[in-house]
Amino acid sequence: MKINTLVIIKRKPWFREAFRVKYSVFPDVWEKALFFAVFSFVICLLHSVGFPVQQPILSSLIPTIVLGLLLVFRTNSANERFWEGRKLWGGIVNHLRNLTWQIWVNIKEETPQDQEHKINALNLLTVFAIATKNHLRSEGISEEMRPLLSAYYYHHLQTSQHLPLQIAAYLGEYLQQEYQKKHLNEYQLTNMQQLINQLMDMVGGCERILKTPIPNSYSIHLKQLLLIYCLVLPFQLVDQIEWWTIPFVSIVSYIVYGIEAIALEIENPFGRDRNDLPLDQICQAINQNIQDFILNQKR
Repeated sequence: MKINTLVIIKRKPWFREAFRVKYSVFPDVWEKALFFAVFSFVICLLHSVGFPVQQPILSSLIPTIVLGLLLVFRTNSANERFWEGRKLWGGIVNHLRNLTWQIWVNIKEETPQDQEHKINALNLLTVFAIATKNHLRSEGISEEMRPLLSAYYYHHLQTSQHLPLQIAAYLGEYLQQEYQKKHLNEYQLTNMQQLINQLMDMVGGCERILKTPIPNSYSIHLKQLLLIYCLVLPFQLVDQIEWWTIPFVSIVSYIVYGIEAIALEIENPFGRDRNDLPLDQICQAINQNIQDFILNQKR
């Protein structure tokens, strides 16, 4: 019997999306666009009363292709940092899942306390993700960690300068203790320690992105060129399109400053900006996955 499957493709409301303010750069750019619109109005007003403000020769001051190449380089650099950060966090998620499975399956349980210690170790994996998020945001220990930590660990982490490193040390101590109890063999211990080492490598990769920003000289130079370009644009156009110069310049300034604002926002993908990586949701998903795994294994 042949079954026909009806696939319904939901069309996005593209017209509504074009005017969506949330997650757009409009809140960061509208003031600049308004400034250049007012400036263009002044130039048009002077032109209408006979002042010789038209200067078509200014079009050669900053070639459009040069400005375009600078914006492309700026955006590509920021985009590479964003996607590298996402790949690193994808690796953190995968390694935490692998560790969850290996700790539960490989470590033997002889007493009820052994299972309790194992669950505490799995909770440390969630804490590692939260600690990494907080570390990248220059934040310390948070309340969302408290239900997942013992009182001793929570108090000890208050004074830690590098939360992910300290939690990795706790995990390493737990594995070493289980190895000494003969609850796992040398091969299993080595494999899990390698996963912890790789997690710390990924934390280091995130720190490299965070602590190596785009050079200030490049950012300042680009802002200067954008300012000059938008200031001289009305002098080039006023003789040709007259009062239409105002909306034209405001739209152009919105576009070029919008591109620059997007690059500025995503070059540090670990913060709390609108378009940064959703680290809070990623950590919540990790916690949910681990808690579901524990619940299913205990049945």
